[in-house]
Amino acid sequence: MGNNGKIAETKRNNKIRIAKYISSKGITSKAEIANALGLSMPTTLQNVKELIMEGIVRENGVYESTGGRKAKAISIAPDIGYVIGIDITNHHITIVLVNMKKELLQIERIRKTFAPDFAYYETLGELIRNFILKVKVRDEKILGVGISLPGIVDREQKVLIRSHTLGVSNVSFKSLAEFVDFDFALENDANSAAYAELGSETENTVYLSLSNTVGGAIFLHDRLYLGENFKSAEFGHMVIEKDGRTCYCGKKGCVDAYCAAKVLMEHGDGSLEIFFDRLRKNDAKCLGVWDEYLEYLALTITNLRMAFDCNIILGGYVGGYLEEFRMDLNKRVLKYNNFDIDTSYIRTGRYKLEASAYGVTMGFTDTFFDCLP
Repeated sequence: MGNNGKIAETKRNNKIRIAKYISSKGITSKAEIANALGLSMPTTLQNVKELIMEGIVRENGVYESTGGRKAKAISIAPDIGYVIGIDITNHHITIVLVNMKKELLQIERIRKTFAPDFAYYETLGELIRNFILKVKVRDEKILGVGISLPGIVDREQKVLIRSHTLGVSNVSFKSLAEFVDFDFALENDANSAAYAELGSETENTVYLSLSNTVGGAIFLHDRLYLGENFKSAEFGHMVIEKDGRTCYCGKKGCVDAYCAAKVLMEHGDGSLEIFFDRLRKNDAKCLGVWDEYLEYLALTITNLRMAFDCNIILGGYVGGYLEEFRMDLNKRVLKYNNFDIDTSYIRTGRYKLEASAYGVTMGFTDTFFDCLP
């Protein structure tokens, strides 16, 4: 590559970096971009101008800063593209629509039992097609379909290597291409939910997913740590009670047996919403179950803090309800952890059922910017 080629490549890389930064921030300013990315103001101004001319970026409104002259607010144009996100569980399919500003526009949850066969793939294809018709988005605007699965995923080969939850191993999703007219990608459900909850966060963070099963993700040095065999962050299978309850994996005393959402749902007629409603009304049975749940959750949080010494996000189905009960949880964590003077490292999740479906769309939005001219 000659000198001119290197200059052109540097310019293109700066443009991509700026677009991705704007996307991650949601709303920003030119001064903030230049400062955050270490770019000169002329370089920033020129690239932002090009992105606006290409319809990738828009200026609208005023960006509230910490002083000085008010700057124009800059954000990604939301309608330049859309991504479909899908979360597959044992008995449900959650479908969401996300625009390029990473805004969650539509959510649909359908009851459908998983089966690794053509009939299921065909149904999934029909659901996607009907969903697109319902949200009235043109096919050429769809950048792709992200699919979240509970298990170990080989993203490159589009294979679900193993899922205890779904009870399957070595399931290829390549045949799904016959029924889906768009590029699609697979991702582990906990990793997907972590992408949703982390947002623009860049600090080292552990994500604990408290859904029908307990999983997690480890975000270190600006990227997910996947492990040598894609098995990292299986927090649900850490043993916290010797010879305790039997976990679905076959072991006894796993975190999953004590902190999965289903532990609570069993006392809410299969619904977390009903469980928490009864809890707020001081139902005696639910109060006892919740007391035990928080104890084991506090123990799990402490173990993660001891191992990673970083921020912890509590997400998944239960995570979306925890903010209301933070005070009680914090007291219990401090009881087990005498190395920290507070619990400021803990954050509760912003999403409930839709976290994984939303998070799995993030890869397509980032890839879009990699293809900028």
